[in-house]
Amino acid sequence: MFQRQKPGLLGVDISTASVKVLELSRERGAYRVESLATAPLTSGAVVDKTVASVELIGEALKSVLKLSGTRLRTAAVAVPYSAVITKTITMPSSLSDDELELQVELEADRYVPYPLDEVSLDFEVQGPNRKSPELMDVLLVASRKENIEDRVAALELAGLKAGVIDMESYAIENVFNLILDCPSDPDSGRTVAVADVGASMMTLSVISGGRSIYIREQGFGGKELTEEIQRKYGLSSAEAGLAKKLGGLPEGYVPEVLEPFKQAMAQQINVSLQFFRSSSANRGIDGLVLAGGCASTRGIREYVETTLGIPTAVADPFANMSVSSRVKPQILRNEAPALIVACGLALRSFD
Repeated sequence: MFQRQKPGLLGVDISTASVKVLELSRERGAYRVESLATAPLTSGAVVDKTVASVELIGEALKSVLKLSGTRLRTAAVAVPYSAVITKTITMPSSLSDDELELQVELEADRYVPYPLDEVSLDFEVQGPNRKSPELMDVLLVASRKENIEDRVAALELAGLKAGVIDMESYAIENVFNLILDCPSDPDSGRTVAVADVGASMMTLSVISGGRSIYIREQGFGGKELTEEIQRKYGLSSAEAGLAKKLGGLPEGYVPEVLEPFKQAMAQQINVSLQFFRSSSANRGIDGLVLAGGCASTRGIREYVETTLGIPTAVADPFANMSVSSRVKPQILRNEAPALIVACGLALRSFD
């Protein structure tokens, strides 16, 4: 009766252009946004989702923690899909925990192309194998230690402790039901793609039955629009980024700059969907969700839906959440599509 509540986890998303922190609470099954803040990252701190400067990220995290007002000091952080090796292997269901751990390490040596002392290794039992009930499916996950250690070091510079190291695509999977505003239904048969388009990278995750069945990263993002604004109107990077968000650009901006970018974004999403279909016997997509900073681009949802012919929505995992007085609702609405990874990480508090 008097057991202390488990401390929450602060969702920390470290992307190419910014760091984001998000704190959630839950009471009687309802979620509440307790604190939120974002801060830009100095160019070059993260390159292609690889940490290039622990110090710059640590400094950005310090400022964003101060802005958020959160008291949480244990964080959940994620590494990108490209930095992780995953493999589903089968094991006898009769293995004890110790035997399973030993067997996983032996199997890992077959699938991980690095010495095992250079990787961080984890696994999760997925359940009975569908074809052989005496076997179970085990998800093996491995990443180079430097990918983990750099993020942990950045957190520590800001006074945070790493409680969970996740994968970005699993964080998206974790928030999937909130994005669609529907209960979890593994047997629904729906297949939905989530296109997370950030500053320099787009990640397409295809989710079916509540699990990711396909993930693809490719170099494309809002940085291309920012750079075109810079080039065309002679602005600095900071000025172009601000103008992109707030408007006020010359009359020709929409047809000459914005429309070509929307066309390029739809094309990039379509290419990733074609790769998925070709690898899945032309399996169909029932819906598409746009996420990341580029999902807030004016008119992009309608354009993508019309161009690709797929029902399309913009991600908002906070639509049915209450909000604390520390968080400005307008900022939350504006930033919602870019916060799905941070939200998925913050939800790990309730596992």
